[in-house]
Formats: sequence, structure tokens, C-alpha cells
Amino acid sequence: MEFRLLGTVSVDTFTGPLPLGPAKRRSLLAALLLSANTPVSVARLTESLWDETPPSQARSVIQGHVSRLRALLTGADAAAYGVELVTLTDAYLLRVPESLLDAQRFEELLMMARQQREPADAAMMLTEALSLWQGPALGGAFTGPPLQAAAHTLEESRLATVEELARTYALLGEHHRAAAVLRPEAVAHPMRESLAAALIKALYGAGRQAEALDWFHRTRRLLADELGIDPGRDLADAYALILRGGEVADDPVVPASVPVSAPASAPEVPVATVAVAAEPLVRLPAPAVPVVPPAELLPRAPRGFQGRTEELAALSRAAAGEAPVCLITGPAGVGKTALALQWAHHKAAVFPDGRLYADLRGFSETGEPELTDVLREFLPALGVPPRRVPESASVAAALFRTLTERRRLLVVLDNARDSATVRALLPGGPDCVTLVTSRHRLEGLIASDAARPVPLDVLEPQDGMALLAGVLGEERVLAEPVAAQRLAELCGGLPLALRVVAARLAGRPGRPLAALAGELADEQGRLARLAVDDTGVAAALRLTVQQLPPDAVRLLARLGHHPGSHVDAYACGALLDTGSAAAQATLERLGAAHLVTETAPGRWTLHDLVRLYARDMEPEAGPEALVRALDHLTATALAATDTAEPGGGACFGLPEDFHQPRAVREFADRSEALNWFAAERDDLARAVAAARSAGFHDRAWRLVLLHWPQVVLRVRDGWVPLLESALDAARAEQDAYAEARVLSLLGWVLTEEGRTGEAVALLETAPALARKAGDAAGEVTATINLAVARAEHGDLDIALEDCERAAGLARAAGDRHTEMLALQHLARTLLTAGHADRSLDTVRTALALGPEHEETARRALLLTTAGEAHLSLGAHEEGVHLLERAADEAEREGYDEGAARALECLLRVAEKPEYRTRYERAVRRLAREA
Repeated sequence: MEFRLLGTVSVDTFTGPLPLGPAKRRSLLAALLLSANTPVSVARLTESLWDETPPSQARSVIQGHVSRLRALLTGADAAAYGVELVTLTDAYLLRVPESLLDAQRFEELLMMARQQREPADAAMMLTEALSLWQGPALGGAFTGPPLQAAAHTLEESRLATVEELARTYALLGEHHRAAAVLRPEAVAHPMRESLAAALIKALYGAGRQAEALDWFHRTRRLLADELGIDPGRDLADAYALILRGGEVADDPVVPASVPVSAPASAPEVPVATVAVAAEPLVRLPAPAVPVVPPAELLPRAPRGFQGRTEELAALSRAAAGEAPVCLITGPAGVGKTALALQWAHHKAAVFPDGRLYADLRGFSETGEPELTDVLREFLPALGVPPRRVPESASVAAALFRTLTERRRLLVVLDNARDSATVRALLPGGPDCVTLVTSRHRLEGLIASDAARPVPLDVLEPQDGMALLAGVLGEERVLAEPVAAQRLAELCGGLPLALRVVAARLAGRPGRPLAALAGELADEQGRLARLAVDDTGVAAALRLTVQQLPPDAVRLLARLGHHPGSHVDAYACGALLDTGSAAAQATLERLGAAHLVTETAPGRWTLHDLVRLYARDMEPEAGPEALVRALDHLTATALAATDTAEPGGGACFGLPEDFHQPRAVREFADRSEALNWFAAERDDLARAVAAARSAGFHDRAWRLVLLHWPQVVLRVRDGWVPLLESALDAARAEQDAYAEARVLSLLGWVLTEEGRTGEAVALLETAPALARKAGDAAGEVTATINLAVARAEHGDLDIALEDCERAAGLARAAGDRHTEMLALQHLARTLLTAGHADRSLDTVRTALALGPEHEETARRALLLTTAGEAHLSLGAHEEGVHLLERAADEAEREGYDEGAARALECLLRVAEKPEYRTRYERAVRRLAREA
């Protein structure tokens, strides 16, 4: 058994880590471990678990967590290791041998290192000490002020140890190893002068004088800009050493251990003397970076690219140096993206670790993507499993910087609107190059990150003619050189306008270029309008659309009102009220005219400017087109829900004027349906916003609720804003039914996010609203969710009353399914509150309502609760028997989550190879589904 503070707070056993549960329970364990073998008062624990006014039931919550923690330790045979959690009058004491605590072993290794006579032996001890670190200190815990102070002191101790290891390497003459240890820490802590000074000396000692001087000047500028101070003595001495050409001093100073102690305001809790590390991956020398194939997210190279020789050379010059940011600026339609992609494809060999691309949509009406959405594309391309991508934007961005720190990578950030968005996506490595395109100058990015601007102007007439020749063929252009030059002039040198004109001419090989040039010239004010970006493109598009067949014109006009970023044949069929095959043919016609682009098989997009033009083609058709798009999305979500969760689809009727599409996509299995939900999430948000803006509130809240399978699967994935929008829509409709249903789901999500106070405040109104709407099942569900939120918030007594009330309501309505759900939560809450005997009685009542086929999952959870209750009461044999039944029934019905939960409990009390094999299989299946 091993207790960990140096990383995620955890307890490791032979069967794997104990399931500690919520963050507050980890905080409790951390507080007890930091004061191992010393009583910790309830008041002190309260400070550690809440950073604001604690709830009235704080003591009960702490008691519940202590009870659960004690049960976990007992189940893991902690007593055999000398571990015991003792309850005193107004405090708790965790007795644990110091050899089982990683922080104590870290301190012992530091002491041993100080006692070594040979630097090589000291280096080995220090390296072993740092290898104990698995992440930021006290990770996974809710850090109240005392724990925050402890984590900070632990980090300081780790950094001091890193500096000492570097000095030891210097004694051995291994300055390159010292630099390798120090560099990632100096990057992560740029204001720590001792780190910077040590790195400068190490670089100089390794013969990398230029890098050493560069690091000194970088640190000097940072101190001046951020703090308004000059370098301190350490930095000044390091700089002077290089200037005089001296030798690196080899007089290491072994740092004293740094004790982690409680703040002065709470002297009654002595804390163990430990030293800890934060920030894993590149912070520790031991873990190896997994080998992954080069990242490749770059779209194909632009076809028919012409000219831009000077700009391409300017990009190459701007890309020289350390971690350069190249900024391509210019008006819309001038070819910024084409230039970036042309250069990126031409320089592929320079970036052996790959090329990333993201369209930031800074000038799109569809709205910019969330930072987390971009990183969900980048991190898996760099080898991070999708399920391991952090849900927090800041954590995901930090991981991205860490993973790119030692790579030679190109990052293309297209259509950026502001500097802040770009900064969050800059890679961390000195050998990475970032290309940014924007209509704005982004002077803030130039000031903060030394971005090197490459301004882009319109094409010269000869380059415009070459672009036409690339599409139409040189013979056709040479046959009418004057007309070709005239077309280039009339298009204002804008590549988008030229490509649209060329596409129109290519579709009519017998049409003279002069005829089209005459049409452009005949437009009143056309030449002036072509001199600016948007109107010039609109003029060219108008001529192209005139040549389209009626069904293509009609589709393009309706696509202008589609709220999503992409469409498929089914969506277009809904807009046209046709089948998907006819819609696909029309899409192909628009694609041939370069009005839509197929970015993936069956997935089509419109350029932002084309969308604006299409919207003005038929503005009166906007409301109907939007409703058809919304109803298509609703129908597809219904189909996906039926596949992902059979029998658990929508519990509401569709609007009376609902437009049922002629064809709706079918899903082969649950995995395909869930993948659709994930892929459509951004467009869901856009559709809801468009529906609300147009006053279609009845569509907005339904669309959100229909995505509940994805909400359940990734409950902590930032759903609150979308659910709040649905709540506003329900209230705008004055629909009590809808409001209650949305409140119930929103409250549950808030509870899962740990925002229990907000959850309780919202959920308190939901049961009455459901009752007002005559939604009996909704009232019960809302009451259950309220109970869960109150239990998590510490109000266990009221939570028990809510569960009992929900069970009574379901019983009165004759709803055995929902009654069983209520009793399941009642049993679990009773067990959490320490009433194992009452929990067992409740389980028996719930099980008496079955067994029905659809209740298999609930039966498995109830049997698991009963098994845990028996174990808590000391009935070992009966507890194991019930847990085995739960696992068997869950496996028989394919309920992997229930099987994994029951088998996990069994492994804590009886390590059997059979349990381990079955548990790992269930976990693997769950991972594949997610």
C-alpha cells in the first residue's frame, strides 16, 4: 500500500488505486496525510475542504467522507500495513507508517543525497527522489487555503531539488544534462532568477554560449517589462562569468529540506516535512515521451496557386529564428489562407513532427470555436487519447505547450480575429513555427510575441491572368489576352473572385472571355465595388449564380439561412423538401461552381462570403429555411437517440408545425450515433442560438434536451451555457413542462461539476413546475436530482427526505420504473450517511418492484449498493455474494458500467484473477464506447 501526495492524491494497492471519489474526499485524505500520525481538528478539515462559507452540514459531510474513506481502507486490508483512521473527540487521526508516504520517501532520499561523498551517487539519489513525482502536488483535490499553501511549499522544495541536481551534474562535468534538467523548469517559471541563472551557467558550461547569452537577455527583458526591476546578483554573476570567459564554479550547495507547514493561523496541526514536485511530463526526467506518427491536420494544397513569390520568400524569412510567429494580414478574399497552405506544403520537410491546422472563424457569422474545441483536434493528433484530453481549456492549452516543447512542428491558425485567441494556441517549442492569418493587423500579437507581419495585397494583373490560365488552360487565355487581363482588373485582383469567374467560364467552354468581361463592365459601379473585398466577391457570385439551374439556385439561397458550419445531403434534402439523392446531385452542381466545398466525404461547407451572398439572394425564405434546418437537426437527433439509448428517447411531443424530412440519416450502432452527437455539438450551439434569435424557442429547448446522451457521456464538458440557453427558451415560451425538464438536466450537470449550491438553487423550483405541467415523471426525476445535489452539498437529511418523497410520488402514480430509480438513490444516500441497515431495507423494497428487462441496469446498481452495505456491516460472505450477482447480471445484459462498478468493489475485498480479468474487459469496452 502506498499513499501519494506528489501528484494526484491517491492510495495505491496491489489491485490498483482505491476509488476515492469526489475531490473533497481527496482533500480530506491530503489534510490527514500532511499531518500523518497527528490529530487534525474538524475545524482545520473544514478550512481545507471549503474556501468560502462552509455549508451548515459541513460536519456531517466530513463524517460521511471519513466513513467512506475508512471503509475503503478496511476493504484494502490497511490494518495489515499499520494504517488506521481513528476518530477522536473533535478530530481525526490517520496512523500511517512513514515508509508508505511518497512525500516522506522523497525527504529521506534528499537526506541520503546530502550524505553522499561522490557526486555521481548524489545525482542518482536526487534523480530517484524526483522520479517519485507524478504531477502537481495534491492533484485532484479541492484545495482550500491550507492545502494551497502546502502545495505551494511542496513545489518550492521540488524546484530547489531540481537546482541541486543540476549543480551535481555540473560537478560531474555533465553540463548538457544540467541544462536538460533546468530548461523546462526555467520555461515554466520564467520569473525564478535562480533557475535562469543556473540554466545560463549550464548552457555556458556545455559550450552553448550564444544560447546562454540569449537566455540572460530574455530574462532581463522579462524582469524589466513585468516587474520593472534589474537582474539580481545570481543572474548578474552568471552573465559576468560568460563575459570574462571564466569556468563554471563547482561548489554545490545542498539545499535544506523545505517543510510543508500549516499557516500560522492554525498552529494546532503539525504537518509532515516533505518535498514535492508539480507539473509532470517534461518536468521529470524519467518518463519517456511516447512515439507517435507526425501530426497531420493540414488541408490539401491550394490548386491553381499563382504568383506570390515575394510573399513566400517573406514568409520563409519570418519563419527563421526561435519559435517564430508569422502573421499574414490582408483584406477578405485576398488569398491569405492559400498563401499559408502553399508555404506549409512546400516546407513539409522542415517539420518532421507534423503540421496542425485550425480555422478560428474570426470573421464568420457562425462564431469562433471554443479553445477546447481546437485543442480537441490538436492534442489527439499529438498522441493524446481522446478520453485523456483535459476538459479545462487552460489545462489543455498547458498540455499542448508541453507536448510541443521538443518538437519541430508547424501550426497554422487561420482567420484569427484577435491576439488573445492566438496566444492561447501558440506551441511551446523553440523549433515550432506558427502561421497566423487575419484581416486585422493584430498589433497586440506583434508587441507581446514578436509576431512578424507579412502583409498581403491583391494579385498583380499578370498573376491574376495566370490564375485564370491555371483553371481554363493557357490556350484559352492566350487566345484572348486582353479580355483575360480585363477580367483580372475587374475582379480587383481578389483570388476568390477570380476563381469564381474562372469556374463559371470553365463550365461553358464555348463562351468567350470577352463576353463575361463585358457583363462585368456593364454593371453600374461594378468596377468600384470590385475594388473592395466583400462587394467584389458578391458581384462575381451574382454572375455565377445566374448560370445555375433553378434547383441549385434555390438550394444556395436556403443554405445561406442554414445555421450550421456544414451540411450533408440529408440537410439539403430537408431544405429542398426532396430526397437525399436529388439533394446530393444539386450539391455536386454547386461544388462544380466552387460555391460549396467538400471538406470530407459527404460534408460540405460554404465560404463565409458565399454564405453572406446566398443569404441576400432570397431573404424572405429565411424563416422557413431555418425551421426546416432546425427540424432536420431535431429528426436526426431523435434517430441518434433511439440508436444510442433505445427506449430512452424524447419524452416530449414535437411542435404542431414540425416539418418531417423525407429522409433522415440512419445509424448503424450506438458508437456511430454518439460520434454524430460529438461531431454536431458546435452546430447544435449555433442552431440553438439561431432558433432563439428568430423566436423559435420551442425548437431551441427541444434541440438541447435531445442531446442528453452526449451530455450524460461527457457530463463535465461545458454544457451549462447551452442548457442555460435552453432554459431561457423554455421560459420565453412560458412552458412549465419544458422549464422543469431543462432545470432537472441543468441541475444534474451543475452537481456533477461540483457547483452544488447553484444546482440546489435551480432544482428547488423544478418539482413544482413539473407538477404544474402535469408531468408526474418529470416531478419525480427533478426531486431525485434535487436530492442528489443536496447530498453532495452536505444536506444529507434533507436529501433523504427528497428521495423518500420522490419514491412516494412515483408509487402514487403507479410508475414502478421511476419508483425504483428513487429508491436506488435513497439507498445510496442512506449508505453514504452511514445507515447501512436502512439502506439494505430500501434495496429490498426496490428489488421487489422488478425484475423487468428494462430494469437490469438499476437492479445491478441496487445489488452493488446492497453488497457494499453488507460489507460495511461486517457480513463479508453475503456482501461478496450480492456483488457477484450484480456483476453477473450486468455482464449478461451488456451493462458494462454496472459490471465494472460491482467488480471494482469485489477486487477491494477479494483479489481473484477472474475478477481482475472481467473488470479489465468491462473497462476496455467502456473506453471504446466513449
